[in-house]
Amino acid sequence: MTAHALRGAAAIVGIGNTRRWNAPDRSPFDQLQEAAVLALEDCGLGLKDVDGLFCAMSTSGLPVLNVAERLGLQVRHAEGTMVGGASFLFHLQSAMSALAHGLCDVALVCYGSNQLTAGGKLASMPDPQPYENPYKPRYPISSYALAAARHMHEYGTTREQLAAVAVAARDWARLNPDAFMQEPLTLQQVLASRMVSDPLSKADCCLVTDGGAALVITRADRARDLPQRPAYLLGTGVAVTHRQISAMPDLTTTGAVQSGQRAYAMAGVGAKDIQHVMLYDAFTINTLLFLEDLGFCAKGEAGAMVQAGAISPGGALPVNTNGGGLSCNHPGMYGLFTVIEAVQQLRGECGARQVPGVQLALAHANGGVLSSQATAILGTAEVL
Repeated sequence: MTAHALRGAAAIVGIGNTRRWNAPDRSPFDQLQEAAVLALEDCGLGLKDVDGLFCAMSTSGLPVLNVAERLGLQVRHAEGTMVGGASFLFHLQSAMSALAHGLCDVALVCYGSNQLTAGGKLASMPDPQPYENPYKPRYPISSYALAAARHMHEYGTTREQLAAVAVAARDWARLNPDAFMQEPLTLQQVLASRMVSDPLSKADCCLVTDGGAALVITRADRARDLPQRPAYLLGTGVAVTHRQISAMPDLTTTGAVQSGQRAYAMAGVGAKDIQHVMLYDAFTINTLLFLEDLGFCAKGEAGAMVQAGAISPGGALPVNTNGGGLSCNHPGMYGLFTVIEAVQQLRGECGARQVPGVQLALAHANGGVLSSQATAILGTAEVL
């Protein structure tokens, strides 16, 4: 089979993470700017080198224009696709294509949020929901609770299995000194947590934090000459299936099936080849759905898989090794942080949580209410 033209043609060469999860003195743009500078410093480049800009923010209607002005950029290629938390992995795919076609030479993907200190509540985009608003749902958690309830109905998934997702995330977070939540968490504590939208309790929900993140991407030939070990972009895939949860084609199957298949095909690998996985765990049900839809187990089997310890430290499949959105951080839109942890694992920079010998990692992001899905497969030079 002929290799895809974009496979390994670009690499992530710089990462920036402010790690400021509770920063009342910093605006979303402050967080973004710091992350962008950190990412450029990481790879030995400067703002003057950036000629491609990719960004999305829930707090700005014109993020590309505002970020370009804030950073003093005059770019020749830009994109502000906004599909919720998956936006930044959509941007990865666009950046790969733009770099390959000479539309830019250095792409900056960036994000910033002050969701915790600005309001402190989990909230999603304020789009009108005419078929749901009359029922006064708790948005977005009621949507995810609906998917969780359906999964439980169809496959016998239990509250204990959902709780095991939260416990696994916390066990990883306790190995990460930068994680927002460090306290031990037991299955009993999760099950006893206050119910928010049945069957999801407070402990089934992601954190609400501040934070900023950024990536620098360039073509593979240039990446080899920069200071950091490149994380090559081997494959990406995206999918959009609906906006409102009431329009989701199947409450137990997400667009991750399609985005994953597309990413695997471009990368020339399968789920069995992946050594490290980062999943957008806005709620515990997300982890189960994505494990199934990305091919790490059959449909309906993820609950038992997690309950058996497969994704916990020491398990067969390291998942969300930074602690994920459930225990590390979740500043409104979390997708970019899945990629940053994957890059750090490929570089071998993760200390006590480092997965030995990682050469192939998968990052997956979700947006809306299981509405947009994006998958990226990254690798070291050894798997090119």
